[in-house]
Amino acid sequence: MQEKDAQFLDFVIKSLVDSPNEVKIDRTVDEMGVLLTLEVGAVDMGKVIGRSGNTAKAIRTLLRVVGMKNNARVNLKINEPAGAPAREEKAVKTVDEAMADLKI
Repeated sequence: MQEKDAQFLDFVIKSLVDSPNEVKIDRTVDEMGVLLTLEVGAVDMGKVIGRSGNTAKAIRTLLRVVGMKNNARVNLKINEPAGAPAREEKAVKTVDEAMADLKI
């Protein structure tokens, strides 16, 4: 049977996403506490993370409260979905390169 922290996370995440059947939660316990690893579909990643990571921060805060109630330290790791587009680093151009692009 899943522990209360994993059940809580399952309920919250499945309520947020459009594809609840793609939600996978893995729970591991070690000397540092409980680690919940979350995987969601690529289209739902933005909903779980939220603007500037605020949704993820709020979920982590709620999981800490659930953990305190059960005398455990609970951490959340959100895995990027397989096949997700890689984040590109912004290219930095010199002034001369930028002017050449403008063709002025």
